[in-house]
Amino acid sequence: MTQEMTPWNGAGRRIHMQEVGTRDGLQVEQAFVPTQEKIDLVNLLSNAGMAKIEVTAFVSPQAIPALRDAEVVMREIERRPGVVYTALVPNARGAERAIDAKTDELNLVMSASESHNLANLRMTRAQSFAALSDVNALARQAGIAVNVSLSCCFGCPMEGDVPVSTVLGWCARFIDEFGATGVTLCDTTGMAYPSQVAALVAAFRERWPGKELTLHFHNTRGMGLANVLAAIAAGANRFDASLGGIGGCPYAPGATGNVCSEEIVHALELMGFDTGVDLPLLLQASRRLPELIGHDIPSQIVKAGRRLDLHPLPDDFGAIRERALARAA
Repeated sequence: MTQEMTPWNGAGRRIHMQEVGTRDGLQVEQAFVPTQEKIDLVNLLSNAGMAKIEVTAFVSPQAIPALRDAEVVMREIERRPGVVYTALVPNARGAERAIDAKTDELNLVMSASESHNLANLRMTRAQSFAALSDVNALARQAGIAVNVSLSCCFGCPMEGDVPVSTVLGWCARFIDEFGATGVTLCDTTGMAYPSQVAALVAAFRERWPGKELTLHFHNTRGMGLANVLAAIAAGANRFDASLGGIGGCPYAPGATGNVCSEEIVHALELMGFDTGVDLPLLLQASRRLPELIGHDIPSQIVKAGRRLDLHPLPDDFGAIRERALARAA
């Protein structure tokens, strides 16, 4: 493993952090976060230096009422140069809404697993691909970039392992037939493990070395950070993560939150990687979440602080030291 590819020494290598909390995180919350609060969160994340922000989803308000204000949020956020503002789009109607709201990129989703695609989207994979072809055509006509997020690349909770050939086969269709700008390999229910991640990333990179590749991990079984490091070692440099570690797929049994944005940024910066993210600003955004969503968040960095957020000495430290010195005399 070369110096550049080791996950233990970043040596200034750039890692692009992509925030999904305002979509993937908020979509499963029972509490409706007020529209202006969503806008403020996105603006704070922009100022914190996230490379891409998945602002919302243009889905049926009946299906996901938490994101029923998608148009208003996307139109009224402050756009920071260099930040890509993307949105999940499930169908042609959603694409029309997203395009009208000046979305930078459309994120299209289907599953590598037939069972998960049916449970999640109520369609076969072939039906999903046909529907997304219509969305892709609208995006190309409007001159808008398309990213495809492929769910269950590292395992399906109903089928088990998904063959690498299946994952790469769908990637090929999206890249070759759609001309997709990028592909996201998603660990939808947290089934990924490091050696598996490294092998799939290496296989993708060997076949499409210049294509934008994102990894989307969940921390369901506590391997989120390990999987990020394995992906970096294999050549990946883009990662989805969620503010506070919130979120998860509502149709994925047992799934817990996405990998936590501030935890990943904190760890990578300690290893010398350049994330481009202002961690104090990111923490400021995360600390707003419990009040907005009505419950605690998984983030360990919010709870414990950064590694060198030191604590004051005890009030009686001077007396303790004097007694210790007296005993040593």
